[in-house]
Amino acid sequence: MNSSDVLNAKWLIPVDIFKIFCANCILLISIIFLLGIIFDKACHTIPMALVFNSCLSTLFFSLVLIGTLICTLINDFKRITYQDSLCTFRTYLTYVAYTTINYSFLLQAIHRYVVVVYPLRLFFQSKQTQIVAISCTWLCAFVYPFVFLFNGEIIYNDYNQMCQLRFDLSFSVIYAGCFAYIIPIAIIVILYIGLIRHVQGMSLRITCANTLHRAHQQLQMVQRIVLIVMILLTTGLPYVVFITLSFADHRWKYFLRIADLFVSISIILVLIALYQCTDPLKKAMKNIIHRQTNTIVAHIS
Repeated sequence: MNSSDVLNAKWLIPVDIFKIFCANCILLISIIFLLGIIFDKACHTIPMALVFNSCLSTLFFSLVLIGTLICTLINDFKRITYQDSLCTFRTYLTYVAYTTINYSFLLQAIHRYVVVVYPLRLFFQSKQTQIVAISCTWLCAFVYPFVFLFNGEIIYNDYNQMCQLRFDLSFSVIYAGCFAYIIPIAIIVILYIGLIRHVQGMSLRITCANTLHRAHQQLQMVQRIVLIVMILLTTGLPYVVFITLSFADHRWKYFLRIADLFVSISIILVLIALYQCTDPLKKAMKNIIHRQTNTIVAHIS
């Protein structure tokens, strides 16, 4: 369908290119972190396995995002609107990928909480339990969009050059928002509050100094996870605002393009925060850089 009258904004292609650049940054950073965790034996622990899961989620998200943005850029460049055969499937994968990111940080928070509050229940801290938990979150992320995937609620938006869940006050919109966004973030905040109260209670009681120190360390890690979640909340706010405005005023034509830009930037900030908040990951990256530097020096010599 020829729609040069619709796609007449001059800023569309530059924004597309910038978003593709951000998506490739997410891809590159995720791959580097994953390789660092794989090849550094000090990172072969249960907490770092959960960090690995978060990096794998962002890698998955970046691949889906790149595919969507390339199709958008091609259509913008040709000044046409065209729904290809994989449009709906890419939107489905976008919901899946974003959900896995949020639940990966939830699993980290749950693990920290269990280690402090239930230190003797080793079953919940075992490798097998974490593998089952990770597998369940990925399975649920792939299954939950089925509610609106097969009933025609995912439609093509000409202005934004992508498929989307029909934005109106429907069960599917509320369901998707709650499952992928509100529920995991709310549980993380609840766990954080519970952990604060538990550690404060330990401080008031006569407690082994080493136990209290470990509890404070785990509390600090949960604080860092909450910081990452707050980044997702803050930078994801425009997405929620634009969706809300679109309910009442359909003149907001390009809201998905702008919202996706904030989401792309937020994932980069999340990866940076994850690096700063994870000491084993920082050490792994430094070791890789140190080995590469030594190799280059050896070749020069």
